[in-house]
Amino acid sequence: MWAGTDGARGPGRGAVILGALLTGMLLAGVPRAFALNPALDASQYAHMAWPIRSGFVKGTIAAIAQTPDGYLWLGTEFGLFRFDGVGALPWQPPHGQQLNNSGIRGLLVARDGTLWIGTADSFTSWNGATLTRHPQLAGQSVWTLMEDRDGTVWAGGQAATPAGKVCAIRGGSVQCFGEDGRFGRYVETLFEDRGRNLWVGSTSGLWQWRPGPPRLYPMPDRVEGLIEGDNGAVTIAMLTGIRQLMQGKSEPYLLAGAPRFSPRSFLRDRDGGLWIGTADRGVVHVHEGRTDVFGRSEGLSGDFVERLFEDREGNIWVATLDGLDRFRDLAVPKISVEQGLSNPTVESVLAARDGSMWLGTLDGLNRWDNGRVTIYRKSSGLPDAAIESLFQDSQDRIWAATRGGLAYLENGHFIRVDGVPGGVQSIAGDRAGSLWVSQKDILFHLRDRQVVERFPWTRLGRPEQSRSMIVDPTRGGLWLALRGALGYFQDGEIRTLYTPADGLGAGHIRDLELDRQGAVWASTAGGLSRLKNGRVATLTSKNGLPCDDAHWAMEDNEHALWVYMACALVRLSKPELDAWADAAKPDPRRQFHVTVFDASDGFRGHAATTGFSPSVARSAD
Repeated sequence: MWAGTDGARGPGRGAVILGALLTGMLLAGVPRAFALNPALDASQYAHMAWPIRSGFVKGTIAAIAQTPDGYLWLGTEFGLFRFDGVGALPWQPPHGQQLNNSGIRGLLVARDGTLWIGTADSFTSWNGATLTRHPQLAGQSVWTLMEDRDGTVWAGGQAATPAGKVCAIRGGSVQCFGEDGRFGRYVETLFEDRGRNLWVGSTSGLWQWRPGPPRLYPMPDRVEGLIEGDNGAVTIAMLTGIRQLMQGKSEPYLLAGAPRFSPRSFLRDRDGGLWIGTADRGVVHVHEGRTDVFGRSEGLSGDFVERLFEDREGNIWVATLDGLDRFRDLAVPKISVEQGLSNPTVESVLAARDGSMWLGTLDGLNRWDNGRVTIYRKSSGLPDAAIESLFQDSQDRIWAATRGGLAYLENGHFIRVDGVPGGVQSIAGDRAGSLWVSQKDILFHLRDRQVVERFPWTRLGRPEQSRSMIVDPTRGGLWLALRGALGYFQDGEIRTLYTPADGLGAGHIRDLELDRQGAVWASTAGGLSRLKNGRVATLTSKNGLPCDDAHWAMEDNEHALWVYMACALVRLSKPELDAWADAAKPDPRRQFHVTVFDASDGFRGHAATTGFSPSVARSAD
């Protein structure tokens, strides 16, 4: 397998949203094999650049193709290179065979595996053993190559005299057109649409070459690229702009929200995203009704794009004047200010029952609904714009704890609750409508949106607040994540404490999760602990985890357990864990299969978290 397919992947469904210390990140629970997630901007994909100045290859890359063995072939002004995803090596044909010109202009790998090579003055094919020259295009600079649905290879040439040609190659037969000068000097691009219409972009204009007799549509500028639009119209790239051919007439095509740019080429990826290579802005990415730009200022190797290419693994390759760039999908792409958030520091995240996501940031509460962001600040009634913890009660009200106090959303406006100051790390509620608020000094009990009881932590015998709380649905009490202990609170007192002496992981408990079987999962600095029926079992690095420090755990819809750790994000089989923990004597060294997501998948771990909750949420999809 070619080296571009690195990274761990897991098969879970749904999506888990992570509230990270520095940046909000989206974990796509359905890693998209061999495709890019069309919902994401280009900046949310994994991007890597190979600049020419690093000595990666000689000269500008003008053409890209991929052979069945997985290698990428790069055509440059100084010859042909074979690229394995790490390094590129010059390619030379067998002894006694040679290309007429080292300046490679066009490359195509046909369905039969043949590599077609267009150079500055020749046209050649390589079947893995023999180079074959095709003299019909001798003297032509072959820039554009394509294979139609019938398996015919089409080549377009450029020449000073007499004129550019188009040649069709099928089997051993070669038929060329354009000696009469109808295309002008340049044949820039070839394209077959879904209706099997063949289009030729040339100096003289846009030709509908088949079916029927060829027909010319004059254009105001030289045709650089062709693609089929979402409405089925032929979309045309010219340096002066994009046009569409509608009912035999070309008209300007404008992209809403896009800056001015000079388009050169198009690529439609397999999920429908449109990539536009430009002469001045890098790549313009059009997807799901949105447009974003990725150029040199965003990290692209250059702003002048020579070629776009999608490989078999779904990676998008961009050849610029100054290098080669790759975009690939990430299991954990990030959501930040580029996608509309009010601030990149996400302190808490909540999945509401209406399908929206609520993200508490340092500067505003963000409601994310299918990519649309609504921002709430003090003008919306919040006591402060710095958001701490979030909660949705049994009446579907959204509660937001801020540095300035606590408030709930009603009729589009937040209403402050008197008597609860800032510093709230966790909120929990029961079906009867009672709310519990863990503030740094006091555990508050609210009923009917009013404070009815206050329990100072010192009175409860604890020097610190609970970082996470969950209501026990059976007994009605509270499970509290305490420093070095898991406590059960009911009727105004902590009735039970579980400590490392009982098998609990050592150190701070950062998060609690109640699963569908009624077990409590405690994420501790010393491992992931499970409490059920009074028994504690703890999973650590001895069982195959990449480290011991767990920040949170959550079960997905496919009965997998996701664990955010300081060193990685991991996925485990929940039924396998339950069977182990329910055993009469769990083997402390039992090894589990762990799927690990690390930096190569977009995951950025942190040794510490914000301490506000919830820090993870499972979205409705």
